[in-house]
Amino acid sequence: MSVEIDPQELGFQRPFTVEVKEALRIKNPNSHPIAFKVKTTAPKQYCVRPNSGRVEPGKEVEVAVILQAMKHEPPPDTKCRDKFLVQSVEITGDKEFANLSAIWDSVPKSAVVERKIRVTFVNAASNSANLSTPSKPIATNGADATPADAPPPAYSSPNDHQTSTVDYKDEDTASSPSVAAAAASSTSEPTYADLKQQLAQAEQQVSRLKADQGGLRQRKAGADEKSVPKPAELAQAVRGTEGVPIQITAALCLLSFLLAYFFF
Repeated sequence: MSVEIDPQELGFQRPFTVEVKEALRIKNPNSHPIAFKVKTTAPKQYCVRPNSGRVEPGKEVEVAVILQAMKHEPPPDTKCRDKFLVQSVEITGDKEFANLSAIWDSVPKSAVVERKIRVTFVNAASNSANLSTPSKPIATNGADATPADAPPPAYSSPNDHQTSTVDYKDEDTASSPSVAAAAASSTSEPTYADLKQQLAQAEQQVSRLKADQGGLRQRKAGADEKSVPKPAELAQAVRGTEGVPIQITAALCLLSFLLAYFFF
């Protein structure tokens, strides 16, 4: 119970510094629904939409395969070793209403049918010639065949969205020493320059207070005596007053002390 794949070889045309998209058609010629999965040996380099799904009998599904933009254009003679794997399994009557993940979890490995697809890099000059030449299946012998003693390639499910999964930044600025030092300085103790500035502001405040206090002391004693009562008079007034709370008495004493300090 297999599906039909078209094309059997995906050819991506240069330039590769931008995203390149190819269409892969999966057709179900069987009388039962088919569940499919698309895997690749380079999951970080490709996006597949959708990378899994269901195909009804006699229908086909078009899958978009997107080659992510590369930072640098590879040499013209570069041979692509990437491969895709299309897995399919029959959806039986007892699993008709089950979701796809449950179907793949319960199906035995022997019931899964696999179809391999090779990837090639196509130069712009030779694109027209390749379009006129029908695609060939992956060779099972000869120069293009995989050696018998070579381990099988590891396939993984690619992403099913178009957001790039490959980060081509030269350096992670969040982990660079300069940025880390700036972040640390923002949460550390004040620097010497900050302390020096605060000290200068404090000295200016002290100077202003001293100037204000000197101006007060230069007032005439006669005017001070008329405007400010003496501490002895305040104390006598306090003693002559009965029933005054102790808080008021203490406040008056403190007031007399401050007046005597600033005006005498």
